[in-house]
Amino acid sequence: MSAPITPGLLILHGNQMELLRSAVFDWLRNHPLGALEEEIFLVQSNGVAEWLKIALAEENGVCAATRVALPARFMWEAYRGMLGRERVPQRAPFDKDPLTWRLMRLLPTLLQDDGYAPLARFLADGDAERRLQLAERVADLYDQYQVYRADWLADWAAGRDVLRRAVGDVVPLAPEQRWQACLWRAVHASLPETQRESGRATIHDQFLAAVAADAAPASRLPRRVVLFGMSTLPYQTLQAISALARHTQVLFAVPNPCQFYWGDIIEGSQLLKAARRRQPQREGVDLGTIPIEEMHVHSHPLLASWGRQGRDFVRMLDEFDQQHEASEDGEGQPAPLRVDLFTDDDGGTLLSQVQAAVRDLVPLSEHPHVPPMMDDRSIEFHVTHSVQREIEVLHDQLLSWFALDPTLRPRDVVVMVPDIDAFSPAIHAVFDQHRRHDPRHIPFEIGDVRDRSVNPLLVSLEWLLRLPQQRCRQSEVRDLLDVPAVARRFGVTSEDLPILGRWIDGAGVRWGLDHDHRAGLGLGMTGEQNAWIFGVRRMLLGYASGAGASFGDIEPYAEVGGLGARDAVVLLRGGGRGRPPDAVEPGRRPAMLARDLRRCRL
Repeated sequence: MSAPITPGLLILHGNQMELLRSAVFDWLRNHPLGALEEEIFLVQSNGVAEWLKIALAEENGVCAATRVALPARFMWEAYRGMLGRERVPQRAPFDKDPLTWRLMRLLPTLLQDDGYAPLARFLADGDAERRLQLAERVADLYDQYQVYRADWLADWAAGRDVLRRAVGDVVPLAPEQRWQACLWRAVHASLPETQRESGRATIHDQFLAAVAADAAPASRLPRRVVLFGMSTLPYQTLQAISALARHTQVLFAVPNPCQFYWGDIIEGSQLLKAARRRQPQREGVDLGTIPIEEMHVHSHPLLASWGRQGRDFVRMLDEFDQQHEASEDGEGQPAPLRVDLFTDDDGGTLLSQVQAAVRDLVPLSEHPHVPPMMDDRSIEFHVTHSVQREIEVLHDQLLSWFALDPTLRPRDVVVMVPDIDAFSPAIHAVFDQHRRHDPRHIPFEIGDVRDRSVNPLLVSLEWLLRLPQQRCRQSEVRDLLDVPAVARRFGVTSEDLPILGRWIDGAGVRWGLDHDHRAGLGLGMTGEQNAWIFGVRRMLLGYASGAGASFGDIEPYAEVGGLGARDAVVLLRGGGRGRPPDAVEPGRRPAMLARDLRRCRL
């Protein structure tokens, strides 16, 4: 049965994700939605989304009628629900993708104007790809401005070339940066009058105004939204979430490492003095009055050095925390809305002791000097010489943990890296080397990575689209043939790949297609030595004449022979006008080979 859902904002702080998860699940269980209603969770990454789905399945037996989304997409849907579909388009002209192509068209028409000198110098060669790269970067920049610095865009659109700083003062835009304001005005001018007010910042302001005026939503808004595990959000999104709470029940589960107020322990905190503080001061000490050079005596060093982003986020959350507006109960006591879920144990391992010290804001001078137990491996450091070796050490450590603890499962492990795109190839190389039946096999999933960086077919397509700029190294082309779809298109089987690899290496192919291709890269002086055309000519001449004398300065590569010679033709012909070589009748192969020899100018 559905329970009454009261709109409002409830913020939960906790220093462990498991505690936050249990509290949220208990709330959902005690306040269920309708049988056909969808529970909405907002997370900041795909990794947290997968972890949350698994937790929901463990809690309820199945993860169903649940939507896990990213905040930006959901908030745009909320704008449409409040203001109406006619006012808020499904795809705004100021979104990143349409803005990229608009800039691509506008840039050549503006470079002669005053103020665009930096862009004119960058695009002086007239290269279209260079212009596209610039358009993508600028569109991404404006997209971030719409979320984080909408006040700048408003000033620029009004003709004011200024910047508003965090402390509130206004400074003129630097001369070398004025092109940003000019270009933003040019984008506005290129749009029809009806579309100029459809930017994210404008829609956001209208959404806030409609909520403040108690306007009725244009369509049905969700009855409940849960934001889980957020460590950072733009101020604009927090404003929208707080306003949405007038019509929707919003649960905000925030990972917070410290139970005391710690917004003043980092340099620059004077810019972010909070009017309200949800958490108490530790031992009544106002850290904002302590000089920064003495801060280490009163706070935890790890929190001070690594906690800048978390500090800013928690401080912003305090502005929207409704605890100070709690009503009084019948006995005159405040009815608190806060829920703080902090552990109270000091822990028996080195890691738990560090977490407890951060939680209690214990400075280094007050840390208990308890030697770790001999078998305590809760914190380990490994020094490796490369990304590949780092992943190999990780794989070995995981195998040892699984062997020591039979209850530990691969899905219980989360590995965090600074740049997942850089680590993805090494992860596949190490974790994919063992088959599923091998006891050393560890199932894995890579989250928060672009599809085109892990999907072999998309990687191949992207590489081919950039073919004129590629050096076409031997390893790159061989990687193309390892993609099943590409190999199938050219009639290459898995049995052919080792033979092709041996021939390519033996024929001396190293890089570059031919002289013209190398010349296009500015390396025409290297000629065709060890290019792909060089190797294919050697293969075809070796097939035609065997290990005979050289012909036309070409040394034959005699390993190519028999019907297997068709694989050499694949490298030159690309499968024969859309048909794989296997589809060509054996009797026609000699004639085709002769034509290919003529094409190679033998």
